[in-house]
Amino acid sequence: MMETSQEQRHFSISLIFLNDSETEGELQVSKQRQHQDLTLQICRDTAAISLNVEDADGVRVFEFTISRETDCCRVGSQSFLITVGCESILLHFRTRPEFQTFHSLLKSHVDSAREMSAFDQRTDNSSALQYFQFYGCLSQQQNMLQDYLRTATYQKAILLNEIDFRDKVVLDVGCGTGILSFFAIQAGAKKVYAVEASSVAKYAEVLVRSNGLSDRIMVLAGKIEEVSCPEKVDIIISEPIGYMLLNERMLESYLHSKNWLKPKGMMFPTFSDIHLAPFTDEQLYLEHHARSSFWLQTCFYGVNLSGLHPAAVDEFFKQPIVDTFDMQILMARSVKYSINFLEAKEEDLHRMEIPFVFKLLQSGLIHGLAFWFDVAFVGSRMTVWLSTAPHEPLSHWYQVRCLLQTPLFAKMGQTLSGQVLLVANKRQSYDIHITAVVDESGFKSGNTLDLKNPFFRYA
Repeated sequence: MMETSQEQRHFSISLIFLNDSETEGELQVSKQRQHQDLTLQICRDTAAISLNVEDADGVRVFEFTISRETDCCRVGSQSFLITVGCESILLHFRTRPEFQTFHSLLKSHVDSAREMSAFDQRTDNSSALQYFQFYGCLSQQQNMLQDYLRTATYQKAILLNEIDFRDKVVLDVGCGTGILSFFAIQAGAKKVYAVEASSVAKYAEVLVRSNGLSDRIMVLAGKIEEVSCPEKVDIIISEPIGYMLLNERMLESYLHSKNWLKPKGMMFPTFSDIHLAPFTDEQLYLEHHARSSFWLQTCFYGVNLSGLHPAAVDEFFKQPIVDTFDMQILMARSVKYSINFLEAKEEDLHRMEIPFVFKLLQSGLIHGLAFWFDVAFVGSRMTVWLSTAPHEPLSHWYQVRCLLQTPLFAKMGQTLSGQVLLVANKRQSYDIHITAVVDESGFKSGNTLDLKNPFFRYA
């Protein structure tokens, strides 16, 4: 028998209304608004789910419609809490089986009605869970805050352009503990909406309260693709940067936040340049090969492992190498690929082709391509740059190097041409496809690498 488009359920409950004490800030139970022996009726259709509560005389006591934005949760084994504005309503079910039926019905409806956000569409659940657990740790937040280049440059960019923040409404995307929100307030912002999807949002709330800024900074817990900002904003600030700029795919969330930006609004950072250049490093290449020598053993506790050696070599060479290096290993001037955040769309970052032609400044073996990035904060008074180039002070982003499967020999004055193709994947990262040829000799090489799984070589 097919299910009808509308169904009803009835449950026996009691209601308790809760609110904050205006004088003491404590949770209070409204004794005048406690109701026993009530009947909860669920009206469900394809668009919404409504809760109607009536007393024994059929008088409606409470009515509410639940959607995906509703602030509600399970309490204990047979109660459910709904918050509307400053007041919360506790629904206590007479029996546990009744509550379980209600909760299952509610959950199935919300799950079926839930539209996938842009974030959910592009991200595997397992990757998202790991990602938000990682950034929910204060230790990781501390690691980023202690990156002097990162934190000091952001504060400099904001404070030197205080004219762009004074009396303005600001959106902080992926706020973490809220450091950029505080910088915006230091620059005179009228209001800051700080959005954070990980559990660190609760720590941002603590800092906002302890710094006496609850009236100026509002923390919105959730993904920028799913939260509702109370108003349009004048400027968006964010630190959406991963290794090689693109890892973690948070730049797409940053671009998505433009839905809340006023016409002619500003973004900090404003645009970025990805730099790439060929490098020579025989030691690195041999070292990377040597990592797979473990699998050459023919009698490891009596087992021959050598059959897996080719697969191990292939796997290790798919790993981009995160470390730093001396500029002298670069064999040509870098080429750059620019992304203007004010103009770019989310889909522009799904597939990026970076063609290159390098005129070699020295002879030798080309072992791969080195990558770094710069981001610019274009303000009304000053443009401030944050650079991760190898000649600049080191940051927690370091630089990234991608080895070729086979080194290419080239002479000074010859040209190396080819392409880097970056294809976004659902693991919040990119597959890197490199093809390269020495034009004069015709020798070719390349590689395919997984930016999600880098090798951290730094000490």
